[in-house]
Amino acid sequence: MEIQLPSFPILLISFLFLFMVLTKLLKTTKTSSLKLPPGPWKLPLVGNIPHLLGSSLLHHKLRDLAKKHGPLMYLRVGTVPTIIASSADYAKEIMRTHDNVFASRPQILYSQIILYDYSDIGFCPYGEYWRQVRKMFVHELFSPPRIESFFKPIRKEGLLSFVEWIRLNDGLAINLTDKVNLAFCSIFSRVTCGQSKVDNEEILSVLMGTMEVSLGFELTDYFPSVSFFGHISRSKPKLMKLRERSSRIFDKVIQEHQEKKSTELSAGQRGDEEEDMIDVLLKHYNNGDRGYSLTLDNLKAIIWDIYSGGIETSSTTIEWAMSEMMKNPTIMKKAQDEIREVFSKKGSSIDETKLSEMTYLKSIVKETMRLHPSLPLLVPRESQHECEINEFQIPTKTRAIVNVWAIARDPKYWTEPDSFIPERWLNSSIDSKGNHFEYLPFGAGRRICLGISIGLVSVEFTLALLLYHFNWKLPNGMKHEDIDMTESFGATLKRKNHLDLIPSPIIINDHMWS
Repeated sequence: MEIQLPSFPILLISFLFLFMVLTKLLKTTKTSSLKLPPGPWKLPLVGNIPHLLGSSLLHHKLRDLAKKHGPLMYLRVGTVPTIIASSADYAKEIMRTHDNVFASRPQILYSQIILYDYSDIGFCPYGEYWRQVRKMFVHELFSPPRIESFFKPIRKEGLLSFVEWIRLNDGLAINLTDKVNLAFCSIFSRVTCGQSKVDNEEILSVLMGTMEVSLGFELTDYFPSVSFFGHISRSKPKLMKLRERSSRIFDKVIQEHQEKKSTELSAGQRGDEEEDMIDVLLKHYNNGDRGYSLTLDNLKAIIWDIYSGGIETSSTTIEWAMSEMMKNPTIMKKAQDEIREVFSKKGSSIDETKLSEMTYLKSIVKETMRLHPSLPLLVPRESQHECEINEFQIPTKTRAIVNVWAIARDPKYWTEPDSFIPERWLNSSIDSKGNHFEYLPFGAGRRICLGISIGLVSVEFTLALLLYHFNWKLPNGMKHEDIDMTESFGATLKRKNHLDLIPSPIIINDHMWS
């Protein structure tokens, strides 16, 4: 009698199943002796993944689970041990008390591909490379003199062009979401690439594409020991194509900068233009004399960080702030009155220096970032070794997620937490610099966002100009109470639907940009 052997696919699936079972048993045995934080029921192999599925957004699901299981919750997502902090106290434990333990990042498919094996600043592992790149950001790329002399004038010019474009569309409904993105992309292209011609619409297309793919459910991220999942990932080829598109843009710009510098050196010339960010980065390219050296891939990963960090989070905050003000016309009127009074003072100029006098506008921005943080779960961290948080033991290689969205809507810390009330900030000492753990729009600790000052000024100044130069109304006779405030799942907390508004320019007497 002929014996029928199992087909190769069946053998492969059986082997993978057996491998996962053994891996699960070994890890379960290792952690079962630890006193872990509480959490919901788990299934073999997949762990707590069923709790994270469904139509609700992830930060909502995690908030609801925390209400049942506590402000520090333990999940096993696939084979990945994960803790979720949903209170200011536990956020402080992760980002201050044990900041050195949780200073690293998990290695996920998105950062492996788009960021050239985790070689940017935001997603790279904690270590010497991160320290050197962080130092470069603080002292060179984002230094106060460079921001004042180079970034500030470019931002001003870019926003002036944006205002003029809106003025030409008087009475027409505009997609404010897309136009703010394009304006910020143009500004960051000038700051980063200088006079090089950059296809901003192509960069935005790639950026939006990575945002859609990056938070897709990736088996390889939750079963990192099963390399097979990386080979069958549907997102991987998409991410590779997106990286190829961005790489073509940045390769060309970097080459232009190198050729220009080479020409100047051979002619004994010294460029009169102030260095852009690529000029600064190229000083560290293949240059061991500075103590560390950047590769071409490192350069492109860092450039991508500047674009993605500078555009997406700021434009998302502006979009939500305008949405909240359109939904609350009294708040918008109060903000416009303040801005127009400040800018209309005798001898006053319309520039960023006047933002310090706009306390109500600043309160609107703070309240927007409380209700709609751009990164509701921040960027995940990962423990470098075992530690103890209160009475709980946290294993090595545990991912730590801080649900800042849930913390910022917790009635323990906030009165009427789901309401948009800018006035709550007028006499508040709470800041956004990571000192107050009930409010963490930029994170805290050594992995805090390095672009806080740039981001805040960009958001405040853009809103000031939009409210100073224009009155706004909704299209198609829509009433303010009918604005849809539904959130969208993605890398950042965006609106589900674009914000379409109709601008109406106001007459400004003898006011010029200075």
